Amino acid sequence: MYQYVDRPLTTLDEGSRFLVWSMRAWVAAVGHKRCPARMLAPAFAKWRMIGGLQAFHRTMLLFNRDALETFAFCSLSCPHVSEHEAVILELVTSLRDRGPLATRKTLDLLIAEESVGDMLETLSRLGAVMAIAGIFPGEAAPAKDLRA
Repeated sequence: MYQYVDRPLTTLDEGSRFLVWSMRAWVAAVGHKRCPARMLAPAFAKWRMIGGLQAFHRTMLLFNRDALETFAFCSLSCPHVSEHEAVILELVTSLRDRGPLATRKTLDLLIAEESVGDMLETLSRLGAVMAIAGIFPGEAAPAKDLRA
């Protein structure tokens, strides 16, 4: 988490920026009483992440409903990563880097026990789709050929 918190968005890789934007856009949509999945679908399709939209949406719903504390997200225009945004970024990478047992221990501190299994499943699915799309957080994106 500490590798992300308070960092300028411009210093993050594409996958991390995509997730932070998605979290903020989801919260903004809910705040405007709009369906967040519908609002986010075009961006998820553009980033080859449409297969991860349901998992992302469910992740945010579970945090919204079952978090043990109120999560705070920055506005879309904020140039830095908030604490809770950093926590979610870390959870996605933790499953791959530290495994489900360590991630479960972290989730036990964040959400109600009855939602931990669901959250592990949705985070796993989200991470898998991000890896397939080539934007898993913390991984350098392949260099783009500027001649094309």
